[in-house]
Amino acid sequence: MDNQFFEQIFWGNTIKQYCIFVVVILLGLLFKRLVSRFFSLALFKVFKKFAEDIRGETFVSLLIKPIESFITFCTIYIAINNLTHPLNHVLWHRSKTKAAVTIGDFLDKIFLFLIILSIFWIILRIIDFIAFVLKHKASITNNKADDQLVPFLKELTKTLICFLGFFVLLGFVFEVNVLTLITGLGIGGIAIALAAKESLENLIGSFTIFLDKPFTVGDVVKVDGIEGTIEKVGFRSTWLISPDKTTIVIPNRAMIDGVLENVTLRNYRRVNFHVGIVYETDSADIKKIIKAIGDFLTAHPDTKDGYATFDSFGDSALNIQVVYLVNNMDFNKYVRIKEEINFKLIEIVKMYRSDFAYPTQRSISDH
Repeated sequence: MDNQFFEQIFWGNTIKQYCIFVVVILLGLLFKRLVSRFFSLALFKVFKKFAEDIRGETFVSLLIKPIESFITFCTIYIAINNLTHPLNHVLWHRSKTKAAVTIGDFLDKIFLFLIILSIFWIILRIIDFIAFVLKHKASITNNKADDQLVPFLKELTKTLICFLGFFVLLGFVFEVNVLTLITGLGIGGIAIALAAKESLENLIGSFTIFLDKPFTVGDVVKVDGIEGTIEKVGFRSTWLISPDKTTIVIPNRAMIDGVLENVTLRNYRRVNFHVGIVYETDSADIKKIIKAIGDFLTAHPDTKDGYATFDSFGDSALNIQVVYLVNNMDFNKYVRIKEEINFKLIEIVKMYRSDFAYPTQRSISDH
């Protein structure tokens, strides 16, 4: 009789616990979107003065998923902790302390891990929002250096937060003595530094770029023969967009160690090449060709300091050197100006009874 009584109590409590478990889960799943939106809007009020021109929906869209995850994990954790069976079932015993590890202990660790992850996810999304606001403010200023600085600081801050999250997980979930671990890392720091030598050099390179400011986002640069427009300076590398719209990623170390030319800082693009005309051209006509080219370059509205000279005697041509500066720095415009001048050179050479030479060989019988 006593056994039946206690068994009824046990099953009655068990059914009650499972009912509470189901109710808590359902409430959490039903209201997580509403609650997460409420918390997102409440948190946005903290940043409202900082983000005056930004709509609250932008902040909510960034935070709603991580807050939903946080609420879901907390709800399931609270629901499970209302159960006694089978959470008190022993899974194993610790080898040193002989203490029993139950299913409840194991689940506590799992949910603590997930809850900490979701908290750091929320922090990372807040950093994304702050970077978004700073990037918006930087875009409306004339200074391009802040456009370059914001993405870098965003990556640096998120990396530091990830490292902090890693140590928090080690300390709270895996019960690792973080202070002892950091001390141990100090002993092996030399080996780690050697293994990560290139990454550290790229990181130092990124700081050097921000301190020296050899270029900013939007500048056209040429690094060891590679030309492109700076799109982003990252934590490890710099992204360039080439004239044919190809993305080129160059390590920051190479950006500071190589020969870097900031094309944007120049006021002109210099053009220097040779035109080879046939040896049969009369010297008087050569002088007329040179003068006509010089006059055309002087009168052209998009060129400066242009001239032509009789440079040398080639193997199969008389070489005329043509030099001029293009005023317009836009690459597409620059190419069009070069094309226009090249067509005009063809007309001038033909006008004065000459022609362009090409490699030929003459036998002795031809003389």
